[in-house]
Amino acid sequence: MINLNSKSVLITGGSRGIGAACVKLFAEAGAVVYFTYKSNLEAASKLVQQTGKKKKIFFYKMDFSNEVNLEQRIIELVSKIRKIDILVNNAGIWEYGEADKMSLREWNRTMQANLTSMFLITKHVIPLMKKNKFGKIINISSTAGQRGEAFHSHYAASKGAMISYTKSLAAEIGKFNITVNSVAPGWVDTEMCKEVFSDKKYKEKVRLEIPVQRIASAEDIAGPVLFLASDLARHINGEILNVNGGSVLCG
Repeated sequence: MINLNSKSVLITGGSRGIGAACVKLFAEAGAVVYFTYKSNLEAASKLVQQTGKKKKIFFYKMDFSNEVNLEQRIIELVSKIRKIDILVNNAGIWEYGEADKMSLREWNRTMQANLTSMFLITKHVIPLMKKNKFGKIINISSTAGQRGEAFHSHYAASKGAMISYTKSLAAEIGKFNITVNSVAPGWVDTEMCKEVFSDKKYKEKVRLEIPVQRIASAEDIAGPVLFLASDLARHINGEILNVNGGSVLCG
């Protein structure tokens, strides 16, 4: 039912986890897929091979948390692609930090990776969408941005700001036939959570606290992202779509 044959999508942080699942789903739906990866060329290449030779997938190296001349690199990337119908802002980091011990460097690193880079890439994609009178922007936020998260205040703050940015942008550019929405995952069993989930007892505790009694896979998040990028969601704008199995009940 979802056919994106004529569409071009840019997915940031697309070599692993939620981003990789999005790359696969969008490619299967027929879109031309562009994605960025941080450092692992092997993982990016392997993803393309797994998705299939007949799919049109291209990837670019970019570390949003530590990129020199970040805005100029983004301008160059967008100029290369030229046509972007769908933007999935997925790149981000989740790092431990006690509020009274966190350094300004640690705070700024999270803000650049999760928030500033999203702002910059969106800023330079919007003109392309305005010109084509069409666009779908989906920001991957987090339930942490809605309820907060102890020992990850910088992460929660960045995701809370992303949620407010999503709503503000939806109101600002909807008249150009551009919708802006966000998917807010709860716990997801990906590489980002590998360290904390290495404690099997803790992982089981997390699972049992989720009403549906399972921890989301990357594919569980990618599906709603694909939906928001499709014509099925053409009248959804400024929405924060919670995908957490009922663990955090807020809109």
